[in-house]
Amino acid sequence: MTNTSRIRLGLALGACLIFVGGCDHLRQDMGSQPKNKPLSPSEFFSDGRSERPLLENTVAHNSIADDELFVPKDSNRFPVPVDMALLERGEERYKIFCSPCHGLQGDGNGMISMRGMKHPPSYHQPRLRQEPNGYVYDVIANGFGQMLGYSAQIPPRDRWAIIAYIRALQYSRNAPVSELSPNLRKELNEGGVSK
Repeated sequence: MTNTSRIRLGLALGACLIFVGGCDHLRQDMGSQPKNKPLSPSEFFSDGRSERPLLENTVAHNSIADDELFVPKDSNRFPVPVDMALLERGEERYKIFCSPCHGLQGDGNGMISMRGMKHPPSYHQPRLRQEPNGYVYDVIANGFGQMLGYSAQIPPRDRWAIIAYIRALQYSRNAPVSELSPNLRKELNEGGVSK
């Protein structure tokens, strides 16, 4: 090796060492990043706290287990009064969160399913009509199969509104004829044609 080659090699190694030595600030060490420790003071917010209060209409992570609207999976108890306002709210929330997959009628033929994703089961099949309300609540909150949980998007009271609406959908296709009004029975006997 000639002197010129040694000098060039030395300069190249020196440049590499300078470059590598200067790259220490590029290393991403998440343990030493600037952050606020829980309950530490902060100048960033006007109230001086780093811990932020819960926002209205949000569901705190893991707060559902202590909620008065929580029921076990095998319970058929309905912890909210079912009235027309609850059913209307349930219909509104169902159309937003559930109908893209489950369809407007609860038959599993929603728009997403029609575009190639796996069809969810119909709410009208006997197995799902017989599942307790707590099971349906748990599926909405935590998901099942390909369905993700909606506990972050749907607060507990709205989950119960959706369940009430699903039960109304199920009943609409499975109501006993004896419970129909005389006008509806007459219409049914005439072939379902209304005048």
